[in-house]
Amino acid sequence: MKKTETIEEFYQQKFNWMPENLRQEIGHFNVFRIEDCVGPNAQPVAYSRRDYYKVTLIRGRHVYHYAEKSVEVSGTSLIFFNPQVPYTFEQLSGDPTGYFIIFKEGFFTRHLPGSIGDLPMFQPANMPGYFLNKTQDKYVSGVFEKMLGEIKSDYVYKYDLLRNYTMEIAHYALKIQPTETLYQHTPANTRITAIFTELLERQFPIESPTQRFTLRSASDFAAQLSVHVNHLNRAVRITTGRTTSDHIFNRLASEAKILLKHTNWNIAEISYALGFEDPAHFNHFFKKHAQVTPSAYRK
Repeated sequence: MKKTETIEEFYQQKFNWMPENLRQEIGHFNVFRIEDCVGPNAQPVAYSRRDYYKVTLIRGRHVYHYAEKSVEVSGTSLIFFNPQVPYTFEQLSGDPTGYFIIFKEGFFTRHLPGSIGDLPMFQPANMPGYFLNKTQDKYVSGVFEKMLGEIKSDYVYKYDLLRNYTMEIAHYALKIQPTETLYQHTPANTRITAIFTELLERQFPIESPTQRFTLRSASDFAAQLSVHVNHLNRAVRITTGRTTSDHIFNRLASEAKILLKHTNWNIAEISYALGFEDPAHFNHFFKKHAQVTPSAYRK
């Protein structure tokens, strides 16, 4: 699997140039038409994580590979990608049309009470795609067109407008597919669960066979968070309905699928990188979670 793609690499690969102020900006933002970024000389989208957020409205028939999942869609999709999860697109028919925006976390810093990554569509465990009908496509496309017009303007507050347009698209998507569990938990439990989740995700991506997944148990995380393991387990279960170990093992199994599918590392190397001392233990773990052996899954 390719290492995390930086926003500088995005510009170099897509356009062979970079905005002059890119490295000086706290949080970069830009908007594009997909048609301007595809063609006979366009490079395929590599399967990797990015160090920036991306929101795409794409039309046509295609497959997007997101973490260990592959989703085939036809029509118009609105897809939200975050820096924590690798993805790629595979076009199945014709050239796609649509729009996309890219931005860094800092673009929303100090402008939101939390993080842009707290929105449900940017959570690593949630699916990022929303299917749009013709009416919804027209509405969201209109917002993207406003962005295209505004990014070229000299209006002194244009980036405030662009932040508002981005949030308008996000909330429009949430209304299409509301998240029922939003805001229904107590703040203390939600907070400790969010910190646990962030600490879990911080161990990824596994980008080389020498890198190791080290926090493997609820006790390991409790020690890092300076809380009693029972307190952590109770908060996570109340907030998510699942145990701390479930989250750890499911994330570990997800990363195992990614490495089996998108690297040429052997089973022993993957086993070691994921913190297993013995490949046999990894085989047993993977078969329990995926119902097939690692070798069978890879084939």
